[in-house]
Amino acid sequence: MKKDIHPDYHPVTIVMTDGSEYLTRSCAGAAGDTIRLDIDPRTHPAWTGGQQTLLDRGGRISRFKNKFKGIPGA
Repeated sequence: MKKDIHPDYHPVTIVMTDGSEYLTRSCAGAAGDTIRLDIDPRTHPAWTGGQQTLLDRGGRISRFKNKFKGIPGA
């Protein structure tokens, strides 16, 4: 392997959205840093199977539905 081409891989503390923490290794930040997550697998609907609701801001969903109302599945 070539020398000096790999990033520094060091221990960091990850803080989940519920406040729980764990120690892992990362090349982000510096050794001993704390990384606070905004979204994590314990709370995000993509991982928890929660129901996602669509908010119609500015009528975007309504315009889309009107534009493609003749197409099945739209």
